[in-house]
Amino acid sequence: MGERSRYATIFVQILLFSLMAALFGRLFYLQVAATDKYQDAALEIQSRNVITPATRGMILDSSGKPLAINRVGLVIAVDRSILDKESDRGVASLQATAKVLKMPYEEVFGKTRLCGEKVDPALTGGARCWNGSRYQPIPISVDASEEVALSIVEHAERYPGILASPQGFRYYPGTEGVNGAHVLGYVGPISEKELASESTAKFYRNESIGKAGLEKTYDYALRGEPGVKTIVVDRKESATSVLKDNKAIPGNHLVTSIDAKLQAVVERELLAAIIRARSGTVDKKGARKADAGAAVVMDVKNGRILAIASYPTYDPNIWEQGITAKQASDLYSAKSGVPALSRALQGTFAPASAFKVVSVAAAAKAGYDLNGKYDCPAQFKVGNRFFRNYESKGAGRITMEEGIAISCDTLWYQIAYNEWLKDGGLRPKKNLNDYFYKAAAGFQLGKRTGIDLPSESAGRLADRTWRTNWYERNKDFFCDYEKRAKKSQLTPFLIAIAKENCVDGGKIRAGDAVNFAIGQGDTSMTPLQMAQIYAALANGGTLWKPSVGRAVITPSGDLVEEFKPQKVGKLPLTKKTLSFLQKSLRAVVTSGTAKWRFDGMPIPVSGKTGTGEVYGKNLDGSSKDTTSWFASYAPSNAPQYAVVMMVSQGGTGSGTSGPSVRRIYEAIFGVQGSKIVKEQAIFPSVPPAQIPRRPVVSTS
Repeated sequence: MGERSRYATIFVQILLFSLMAALFGRLFYLQVAATDKYQDAALEIQSRNVITPATRGMILDSSGKPLAINRVGLVIAVDRSILDKESDRGVASLQATAKVLKMPYEEVFGKTRLCGEKVDPALTGGARCWNGSRYQPIPISVDASEEVALSIVEHAERYPGILASPQGFRYYPGTEGVNGAHVLGYVGPISEKELASESTAKFYRNESIGKAGLEKTYDYALRGEPGVKTIVVDRKESATSVLKDNKAIPGNHLVTSIDAKLQAVVERELLAAIIRARSGTVDKKGARKADAGAAVVMDVKNGRILAIASYPTYDPNIWEQGITAKQASDLYSAKSGVPALSRALQGTFAPASAFKVVSVAAAAKAGYDLNGKYDCPAQFKVGNRFFRNYESKGAGRITMEEGIAISCDTLWYQIAYNEWLKDGGLRPKKNLNDYFYKAAAGFQLGKRTGIDLPSESAGRLADRTWRTNWYERNKDFFCDYEKRAKKSQLTPFLIAIAKENCVDGGKIRAGDAVNFAIGQGDTSMTPLQMAQIYAALANGGTLWKPSVGRAVITPSGDLVEEFKPQKVGKLPLTKKTLSFLQKSLRAVVTSGTAKWRFDGMPIPVSGKTGTGEVYGKNLDGSSKDTTSWFASYAPSNAPQYAVVMMVSQGGTGSGTSGPSVRRIYEAIFGVQGSKIVKEQAIFPSVPPAQIPRRPVVSTS
């Protein structure tokens, strides 16, 4: 054998040995190293998981009264994965089901269609669509009779793809008359997007999960663990054996700081304020639009939310069987007032004169004498424009405390204008004092409170940074306004403003500065942020993180998790300034703008009215009305509660919101006329400190 042939033989041998080694290595990997992986893959092919959803935990109020429970009913559901394989796409089965349920076929068909699925509306009869997956049972009736359920089960051949079984579903019982839609939220079937998310929680197709409110925030505690039964099937899908059978573990209960009785009172009084404004009996200006509102009651000592309401609202039980296309449209329609939006923590509004507590802090820091006297003319001229007091009334020379009590605007116009000039006006200095903007930042304006409810708005602090960013985003529009704006926006006034914004829209102008000082202009807040601030003014300056969740307990009553109050900051106030503010806020009620609404009130209340002027048009073309604010705390001498109410397009703060805030305090303290009847009080002393370990079952 030649040298060349010998090398060729060796090469072939090496190649063969290498291939053998690679094959043995791969075989070892498949048989040993990756055994678990491929066993699982094989099982996935020849096994099926049967999921039994866990019983969802209740949501309880601070004394254990249930706000969200589970109700059991005989559910008739449709399996689209079976129906869609039928030769007629399940039409015969659905027709038979509609007949036995005594429902129109169009309604039954419509309920089995996915939300977003392209279907002729005429074929669905306006029925609710299904906002879950086609691969999970779709309920078409949750309260079927036993006869109907038995008929479907016993004659399964007539009803392919139709299921009948007792199931639990979420129900909001309206304890004490509570609506609570925005705070409780709702649950719904898990979507494909949620299934595909990289969440640490493991979801299954036929589960329902929290979609909004407390149901969403605390879903991890409420949902529990579903039961998973894994069965092996043959090629005909017949079960041959059971691999595992893990029973469902019920979810835990969530105890909240909400008091059901107080929540009902706050919801009722918010509606009363809306009706009051619309009635036209509050003042000479007649009926107001009063299109929305919110109210918050907070414990000033720990930030816990005792009640929180928003208007307009909706029935929280509409999600039970899915919602109709019209209901879904109405929930988010501007025409119906966007009921899905929580005005308490998602709606942002100009804070108006309730903001003046921030201006006091700014003036004190700038060196103004809080006990000095200042002019309160009917109007104050800035450039070529007059800035007026509300209703153009002057009060002569008054103390700053009197200025807060009667809500004088021109006093603040002068101070803000002087400070704007000192900072360089339109040519700002390098080292700015910016007392008003810094004070507002210290009060945490433009920052979310961190409440344990989803989708909170941050509001807006319209300082120099915001103004610069806003200008960069909008300057092209303003500089080409007459070509880009709608015809309805081409008024002489708006064109003039656009020209100003084109030239110096990125600067803080004199008008911006004076408006900022009275809570007008571009700065906006949520009612929740306002409640946080007034609670801090009441408790000595501590800003607490608002919270609704109090604790998680097991169905047997064991404490799983307790949520402690959290401090998130301190108001930028000296003791002297805080004392002055507390004295001034009391004067608002005893001798100022709120006196007429609180005369004879045996509980001392401190607060501030606000009437926010709003520029713009309603959908019907009418001019927007003023925003009504009343921010307060009580008792003034030993504060325990902060109550804030806001009514959008509601008129004045004292006229519209004032009476309802008073009645909320009367309910809290048990006020009857001019007397305190502790037996009638919601909180005879303080909110309950002990965490209930069992749901309170009503005997009525």
